[in-house]
Amino acid sequence: MNRTPLWTGVYPAVTTKFTPEGTLDLKAFLHNIRAQVEAGATGIIIGGSLGESSTLTHEERLLMLKTVLDTHGNQTDVILNVAEGSTARAIALVQQAEQAGAHGIMLLPPMMYKPTETEVADFFLDVARSTSLSILVYNNPVDYKVEITLEVFDQLAQVPNIAAVKESTRLTSNVIRMRNRFGERFRILCGVDTLAMEEILLGADGWVAGLVCAFPQETAVLYRLLKAGRIAEARALYQWFMPLLELDVSPQLVQNIKLAEAYTGLGNEYVRPPRKPLQGAERDRVAAIIEQALASRPTLPKL
Repeated sequence: MNRTPLWTGVYPAVTTKFTPEGTLDLKAFLHNIRAQVEAGATGIIIGGSLGESSTLTHEERLLMLKTVLDTHGNQTDVILNVAEGSTARAIALVQQAEQAGAHGIMLLPPMMYKPTETEVADFFLDVARSTSLSILVYNNPVDYKVEITLEVFDQLAQVPNIAAVKESTRLTSNVIRMRNRFGERFRILCGVDTLAMEEILLGADGWVAGLVCAFPQETAVLYRLLKAGRIAEARALYQWFMPLLELDVSPQLVQNIKLAEAYTGLGNEYVRPPRKPLQGAERDRVAAIIEQALASRPTLPKL
């Protein structure tokens, strides 16, 4: 089904489910996707950082894409993450995704190399001009050491299908800077769980969420409360959620969130090497956070 992403609402950056042997577990994957769709997710982002992007082949990404398109493609935006070290490889994957029926792309800057601003701009422009798909630019200089500056966005604004930005700079004021510079030209999605309330109240259109993988209903309700201006209820829910959300801002975010998924019945702890499941004192620490949250899980407000 042809569909243009809305780039508003909640976009789960879903984890990739594996068997104990390390192969894709599509049954477990779809079990989680169904929970996200039932909670009202606007879109699903496949194969992102939380999806263990660096361990996936193109064939595996496209298989997961097709699986979600076939089952839920008429209910939600289905987005493929593209994180490549060369422009040619990025274009090849984007074009394969378009042929497979993807609704949009989340695109990272060139990986494994710190490019100049000109190289950053040209990379995004070249990829965007190779496809008709709508593109969400991922701006995360903290983790990927490449900042997509306002000056680069000046150039990206000239290409209509560069439609949105996943704002992960950790500077909430960037929401305002983008609005001051570009008005409504770009949709802005918060990309850091622990800044979601702040950025949505500053005018972000959506939320690319992590802990949503284990807590889809709470994430969706928090977003809707904020958009409805029900601030006191949103703040109370956010306060309960914060210890969990902090599990997303960690080098072990994948393992943390997969452990949370195991607790809530929406996944398992299996990861691909070099990652290993949490062990010892660290697993105990994270498990205690999850257990405390589940013990005090709130009754969600009606919307």
